[in-house]
Amino acid sequence: MFGIGLPELIVILVIALIVIGPKKLPEIAKAVGKAFAEFKRATEDIKNSVKDDIEKTTGSLTELSKEVKAPINQRPQTPPAEEKKKDT
Repeated sequence: MFGIGLPELIVILVIALIVIGPKKLPEIAKAVGKAFAEFKRATEDIKNSVKDDIEKTTGSLTELSKEVKAPINQRPQTPPAEEKKKDT
């Protein structure tokens, strides 16, 4: 997880038990667990939102490129000499 092994975790829990006390430790652990769950949920929501935005943008760009390519391919090609005559 964070490079913390079982011995380190036991030391952290013993220190927390001494500092916080046995009555408050379950409440704090529950609050920390809820905070991590909320953080994970918020992260997933952001990931899904970004993924949806990317898919919408990609779809829009694909449609736009089809619209742009169609008129170019359908336009009649005039020789450069005729274009110069039209300009003068």
